[in-house]
Amino acid sequence: MSYLFTIGHSTHSWEQFYELLTRHNIQAIADVRSSPFSARMPQFNREPLEKLLRMSRIYYVFLGDELGARRVERECYVDGVAHYDRIAATSAFASGLTRVQNGLRRFRIALLCAERDPLECHRTILVCRHLRGRAVIQHILVDGSIESQEQAEMRLMTEEHIPGDDLFADRAKLLESAYDRRAKKIAYHECGEPAARR
Repeated sequence: MSYLFTIGHSTHSWEQFYELLTRHNIQAIADVRSSPFSARMPQFNREPLEKLLRMSRIYYVFLGDELGARRVERECYVDGVAHYDRIAATSAFASGLTRVQNGLRRFRIALLCAERDPLECHRTILVCRHLRGRAVIQHILVDGSIESQEQAEMRLMTEEHIPGDDLFADRAKLLESAYDRRAKKIAYHECGEPAARR
């Protein structure tokens, strides 16, 4: 099975970011930000980032239309709040997942978004949730260490105060409940941003 990585650009300098990519032998970046721009970190705006990656012989592809959390499809919103289950049901999202899977046949890919903590980002709570079982998912943390998807899920259940050993509930259902809870907390609001920005 192929390995898929994720990374948040956070407040890294380009040099710090590049070091993380090279440390983990990343060959291609799949940008899943709906808006590939950063007012505070202009080096991560789409055009300069794509240029820097190209100069470093790392491929770049923008998948924000397919896998982003801010959607143009009106059916993805309820009362102005994006619903991850509705996003996951779109044909564009399915197409994005397929593109990632196809890319993994040729490249060592990292999904890119902004948030430093993978559990505060749709790259994990939405995208990786639907790629489980299709790839071995590894999250590159700010210090360069790796958190596996399984470790992230255990942390998610702890943070959402969901017991992993409930005698009367199936663990898989408990995990899905944890994903749903976190999705509601970080989902994009059209009238204003939640704590974790897309």
